[in-house]
Amino acid sequence: MLRMSLVLIVLLSGIAPVGFVHAEDIEGVQEHGLITRYPGQEIRWQHIENYMPFRVPVGEVAGYRTINDWIDTEGRVTRTFYRYKGTDRTFAEFYLNYLRALQEQDFEILGKGVSGSRKGGEVGSRSWSEVYFIANPASKPGEVGTFFSGTSSSGGAGAIVARKERAAGTVYVVIGVEQHSEDYVGTLIDIIEVEAAETGLVVVDAEAMGADLQEYGRVVLDGLVFDFDKATLKPESDAALEVIAGFLKDNPDRTFYVVGHTDSVGTFAYNSKLSAERAAAVVAELQARFDIAADRLEPHGVGPLSPVFSNGQETGKEKNRRVELVER
Repeated sequence: MLRMSLVLIVLLSGIAPVGFVHAEDIEGVQEHGLITRYPGQEIRWQHIENYMPFRVPVGEVAGYRTINDWIDTEGRVTRTFYRYKGTDRTFAEFYLNYLRALQEQDFEILGKGVSGSRKGGEVGSRSWSEVYFIANPASKPGEVGTFFSGTSSSGGAGAIVARKERAAGTVYVVIGVEQHSEDYVGTLIDIIEVEAAETGLVVVDAEAMGADLQEYGRVVLDGLVFDFDKATLKPESDAALEVIAGFLKDNPDRTFYVVGHTDSVGTFAYNSKLSAERAAAVVAELQARFDIAADRLEPHGVGPLSPVFSNGQETGKEKNRRVELVER
């Protein structure tokens, strides 16, 4: 019988502290606010991309290194590899804890399975994991290599593929666990937050604002539209301004930076000035039209210093021209 002595520790409502690290974590990692670690795990590798394609497998292996059923998606991808050192827990305990927590938070389970051998092509089997890793390889070196090479070991492994529709958009979670050795359990958690296919048509909503601020400490204020190369808000911004003002009124004790961003076209001095003026314009509208107290919002502009996408394409430039609300 599998031991289930540890509590369920996946907090999928976003209430986990973002950025919390353990002493044995590698430098520069930031635990995603969607899922917390199993007690005793250490982050030994992480890769975050603000935007990239990703293949989510939802079928079994149907031939040599072939899975026929995939969901091809794209968006913000956070890949985190955890190590657990010790002989008191097995990979199966990690698997069951994560599975139960996902189910209790109403995630749709698209696939799941545990395999103790290399035979079979079911979800979670060695052959299934191998195909998944080929489709979504680790793009930078690190201890995650032990997990990818673990497909040749026989200690046992499992995987869970899940999906949830949130106010902030669809999120996919792929969790793999592997008994790499008697005293080493590896866990790879891939979180894919789907980026909306259409741009320029989305207006921020209050629930999504709260969720993003909880997970990231910032939120992009979608729906704010400016005159070209100016800091003048266009009438199309009214719906977004109303939602933002409603959120601020519902959270009267919270204060924020309003931060303007630009793409990289033009000089740094010009873009810095434009981004600051746009942030100030948003603050002025919220104060004048919605009676938001002046001391709650502090405008700043950072120009092109913090892109979320490459400026090499027009779609990336469009995403980089934005205003964000950042928790103070």
